[in-house]
Amino acid sequence: MTDIPIRSDGAPWRNFHGRRHGKTLRAGQAQHLETTLERLRPPRVGWDENPEREAIDLSALFGREAPVWLEVGFGGGEHILATAEAQPDVNLLGCEPFVNGVAMCVADLDRRGIGNVRVHPGDARDLMEVMPEGSAARAYLLYPDPWPKTRHHKRRFMNPEGLDLFARVLSSGAELRVATDIEDYVRHSLAVVAAHPAFEWTAERPGDWREPWAGWHRTRYEAKAIREGRTPHYLIFRRG
Repeated sequence: MTDIPIRSDGAPWRNFHGRRHGKTLRAGQAQHLETTLERLRPPRVGWDENPEREAIDLSALFGREAPVWLEVGFGGGEHILATAEAQPDVNLLGCEPFVNGVAMCVADLDRRGIGNVRVHPGDARDLMEVMPEGSAARAYLLYPDPWPKTRHHKRRFMNPEGLDLFARVLSSGAELRVATDIEDYVRHSLAVVAAHPAFEWTAERPGDWREPWAGWHRTRYEAKAIREGRTPHYLIFRRG
């Protein structure tokens, strides 16, 4: 595992890079954060309420036994919502620290009556630490912040620490699916995965990374990338 500095209270010393708040929420969105989100958020994720990092009960969280798919950074929720509707027998667990994105997603979950999604409104690393080991059958990392400057590459989620966490929560044979429109992020991801013992790249032909996987639902970030002339890439890595 990657060495992570530890604070005096036992929590990992992590910087969170990126926005947590955007424009002022509409009244209805703010209300959903107080009501809908409170119904959907996993308990005992934070270090203050779970300093021993005891595993949370995913069956109790969803109220049923079913395969769990994890989405790290769901943005406005387009992909996780569409996937939940298309896969009603799967439990979807989404993480997003940006409050405005969380508000949009939980409002849509309520409006569309989707019941198989749970939402962690914070750092995905905190949630992945308390998920039971090997509890996820699939994970998505879609259009993550590319941190294009070389000195900021260590902030990318596709780094040893992030892969260690994915390796922890994914079951053997499970897939980590990554979508990005940044070619340097593709190269970076392939290099990091090649150096990690738990994952392998599954591609056998160019279409395996040029064409979206079955069931793909375009996000607002992908639509923007295409409008601006960038090419999406779709990478699938398998947990050994």
